[in-house]
Amino acid sequence: MSKIEIDVATAEFFDAFDNRGGKAADVARIRRLVLPSGVIVKTGPEFEVYTVDAFIEPRQRLLTDGRLVEFSEWEISEQTEIAGDIASRFGEYRKSGILDGEPFEGGGTKTIQFVRTPEGWRIAAFAWYDQP
Repeated sequence: MSKIEIDVATAEFFDAFDNRGGKAADVARIRRLVLPSGVIVKTGPEFEVYTVDAFIEPRQRLLTDGRLVEFSEWEISEQTEIAGDIASRFGEYRKSGILDGEPFEGGGTKTIQFVRTPEGWRIAAFAWYDQP
């Protein structure tokens, strides 16, 4: 059952950014999926470490101000290891959308660290690397 619950939480995480077809992105749901003191890291040349709120705010703005439309990202492969109440997921993803009127596609790798809480599996940390 744990793997199914982690699959569902991961899909919900990716879906939080989806604004295709005029649908409103629900980036605020990240607050429910990630522990309040969770760590979020963007790697690469623009290395950044975010708090949950610092991660959500600019993405909420970008996905609702009309600059980024028809956006979605989805997992294309994953490996999940579970040991008791902790789990680690390593996966490849793709994304596409229209940013400032220009279509784009991309992808990369995300690693997500889960912990089982009394409310179910939650993200303790995640990091990503976008392919150049």
